[in-house]
Amino acid sequence: MTPLDATDRRLLNRMQEDLPLVAHPYAAVAEELGIGEDELLARLARMKEDRVITRFGPFFDAAAMGGAFCLCAMAVPEAEFETVLTKVNAHAEVAHNYQRTHRLNMWFVLATETPDGIGACADAIERETGITVLRFPKLQEFFIGFRVAA
Repeated sequence: MTPLDATDRRLLNRMQEDLPLVAHPYAAVAEELGIGEDELLARLARMKEDRVITRFGPFFDAAAMGGAFCLCAMAVPEAEFETVLTKVNAHAEVAHNYQRTHRLNMWFVLATETPDGIGACADAIERETGITVLRFPKLQEFFIGFRVAA
């Protein structure tokens, strides 16, 4: 893994804000940072390959578009964790997946096009794994503007 330099840190901090709504947003951000667009894209690719960042893209408000989000948890036997993880992550509706040191050791978020899609996807995961998917639907959303300083 390549250590982060000052430009990487400035790039990470800048990319947590809105992208300019222009024909070439990466070029515009690169110009702000005083680097070329190719260098910006290469740095993002390297940081993704090094797993400094795990994804880069927009967050959509599924509920505003008629869909839904749901936090889910499973108690997965340790010996089966990788197998279950592969089955869960095979679903396009799985937005995030985290392993925890707790009886409920797999936590993930489902994001679906319709509210009914949550139950359908969770039920499918249960059928495929034989493990109950506990569902924690959102009651109220609190926007916290989360940012990580690089």
